[in-house]
Amino acid sequence: MSAPHRPLLKVCGATRPEEAAAVAARSDLVGLWYGVEGGAHDLPEAAVPALADAVRAGHRAEPVLVTFLHDPDLLARVARAARVRWIQLHAYQPPGAVAALRAALPDAVLVKAVHVMDGTCAERPFLGAYARAGTDLFLVDAATPDGAVGSTGRRLPPEALDPLLPALGLPFLLAGGLTEADAARGPALRAHPGFRGVDVDSAARGDDGLLDVRRTAALDRAWRVGTTAAPAPTTRRRNPT
Repeated sequence: MSAPHRPLLKVCGATRPEEAAAVAARSDLVGLWYGVEGGAHDLPEAAVPALADAVRAGHRAEPVLVTFLHDPDLLARVARAARVRWIQLHAYQPPGAVAALRAALPDAVLVKAVHVMDGTCAERPFLGAYARAGTDLFLVDAATPDGAVGSTGRRLPPEALDPLLPALGLPFLLAGGLTEADAARGPALRAHPGFRGVDVDSAARGDDGLLDVRRTAALDRAWRVGTTAAPAPTTRRRNPT
């Protein structure tokens, strides 16, 4: 029996072209924050195209527009200008916003974050609606008791995921304070047919707060153990790989 494909590795929150280019060489997806009000790594609209170009320059990773915004017309404009195909809706956008963005960008890869706090997923009643609206993948992340979402560093214990994953109905990426040590869970996660990869932030950062190629490479190696090289991330609507 051949080894399974390695999961996609997404590192999130690049703010400089040289930072984005460095980690793009050892990851599959690099998140670029736009419209994340108050976020430590939020970018002005004018900076997104250069960061996206820096990610693509390494010919491995794709840029991902990560946003809290709900405005599909604005997001479509920014994505087109930067030639970004992956868009991660990382707040509480309703299914209608996903449907409008899908209509505006029919070939985009739409990732909808869902948030788990104290074992409960706030979006669980709407998972089917998100799928019907055009979501390609879910990203399962943690929320904090004070309502913070996105790169909180809060861990998601496996027991909180067990009842949720069968209900997702779509492939998923896993976030929630993941570190290199969590790669030990890789075989169990890869046994789930919907598992597509992991999303990390703080574990990929150096002491200077920037995404670090050495730490990213260590995460890449850790999650690659026991797998074969994955194909380039060419996920299309309804058929993420």
